[in-house]
Amino acid sequence: MIKSWEYKAEYEHEKEEILAAVEEVLNSGCLILGSKVKKFEQDFADYCGTRYGVGVDNGTNAIFLALKALGIGENDEVITVSNTAVATVSAIVSAGAIPVFVDIEEDTFLMDTHKIERLITAQTKCILPVHLFGQCVDMDEVNRIAKQYRLRVIEDCAQSHGATYKNRKAGSMSDIAATSFYPTKILGTYGDGGMVLTNDEELYSKLTRLRFYGMDATGHALVHGYNCRLDEIHAAILLKKLRHIENYISQRRLLADHYNLLLKNTDLVLPVEKLDRKHAYYLYVVRHAKRDLVLSELKKKGIHLNIHYPRPIHMMDAYKNLHYKTGDLPVTERIANEIFSLPLYPSFSLEKLQVVTDSLQEIMTKIQ
Repeated sequence: MIKSWEYKAEYEHEKEEILAAVEEVLNSGCLILGSKVKKFEQDFADYCGTRYGVGVDNGTNAIFLALKALGIGENDEVITVSNTAVATVSAIVSAGAIPVFVDIEEDTFLMDTHKIERLITAQTKCILPVHLFGQCVDMDEVNRIAKQYRLRVIEDCAQSHGATYKNRKAGSMSDIAATSFYPTKILGTYGDGGMVLTNDEELYSKLTRLRFYGMDATGHALVHGYNCRLDEIHAAILLKKLRHIENYISQRRLLADHYNLLLKNTDLVLPVEKLDRKHAYYLYVVRHAKRDLVLSELKKKGIHLNIHYPRPIHMMDAYKNLHYKTGDLPVTERIANEIFSLPLYPSFSLEKLQVVTDSLQEIMTKIQ
């Protein structure tokens, strides 16, 4: 059986250094907010091109704390997209703010920055672009609009470790950026983890307090805070894996090149990489008008694939109170019925990739 993602082959390859990192932490006597977290925060911030990193427990809380640090909350509007992981919108709502959805580009599935300005109101406080599937949003346009209307910008970088926009890495082009180290991510741990990135010293200080009950170094709570800490074991694992991140991305891009070559003459709509960007290929997402039939035929061959994402958030029951209706985001809604993700992760073999592409070529011929 071929699955969309699995980690065991990668773990076997890196097992020795991963277990050594875990043992080092267990023998250190420090399990929470110790030297491993501090070093990983600095090393990952350096990698992304920012001054500060604040390790947190997951990517959802990274966004939540970013909003809190910027003072965004009750009845403030945050412009973002509906085709994203629920986490993006969950964090906005948890902060007390209101998500406002902008439609997406048909070729990249990213925020259509040309449609942002029409959504800005007196309540708008922030633009939250999602660098989806491994490619960055047009950040020059986002930042131009933000500057003109005096808005803050938070990048959601959970799917874009190492991706670049005009030679700037995801996470370095905003007031604050939030990312995730969920196991499937380009840089993932064996559990949950996240980070908030910023160049602003004041925001950094706020974030370090907010993640730890609002306390200073003496244990005095200066503000209401939360328990959102990255632990030492996951930081130690991530430090080891960070050494390999460029290799992970190179392998992902190699696999994407093979998909592009082997599927270019099929009816599938393949991913687009913009000229001014480096796609990190967290996911390789294709489109077909008969998506469900294609997936059904693949499953018969033992190929089990995922859809990222089958239902736009504005059409989910949990967010009915936002009062969106079918047709409000036409590109988002149409694409949600056509997209699916092909297996793509560093340890995925070219032999298995060939099985997937051969099967797709056969299915495409059959359903024409």
